[in-house]
Amino acid sequence: MSAAVGPGPFTPEVIAQIARHMNDDHAADSLLICRALGGAGQATAARMTGLDADGIDFVATVDEVEVPVRVPFARRLTERVQVRREVVRMYEESCARLGVTARPPG
Repeated sequence: MSAAVGPGPFTPEVIAQIARHMNDDHAADSLLICRALGGAGQATAARMTGLDADGIDFVATVDEVEVPVRVPFARRLTERVQVRREVVRMYEESCARLGVTARPPG
């Protein structure tokens, strides 16, 4: 898991909770983000492995090999509530880039 070095806005527990939620409930979104924003256009699967104030980390499966993927946030995050908004932004941008219809918010 990739976490910020030194003190950061997200504790290991918070990172684990966010990763669990992303991997259990939003695996398809993670895959879209890795394909569109993470340079893993041929990925067939992805799972979140960590985050810090500056970006989110995934492991994507490309040609049956797991590769690390780092996607930077649009801006530095300082609070947990910002993570959801930023991941939604990434998802919507990924859908637009890939020509996929985004599901309605909520």
